[in-house]
Amino acid sequence: MTTEAVPSIVERAIAARAVESGVPSPCISICRISAESGFCEGCLRTIDEIAAWSRTSDADKRSVWRAIELRAQAGFLSGAEDKP
Repeated sequence: MTTEAVPSIVERAIAARAVESGVPSPCISICRISAESGFCEGCLRTIDEIAAWSRTSDADKRSVWRAIELRAQAGFLSGAEDKP
């Protein structure tokens, strides 16, 4: 698979927000919280967002995905971690 075929986290966020139920987790198994930003280097969630994910409503999960999209657009994600 080429890197062109791998959706960016922004593309994944847009797709995840369109899901009516069973909103997917943004986790890509790169679980390191950046000391500078406070966001996971893999999925751009905060530790509180990660901890609450399994009990979060689909509506709130879509809100987290929107926050992830904005964080990625603001440059908080390095290209190496921008993988599904």
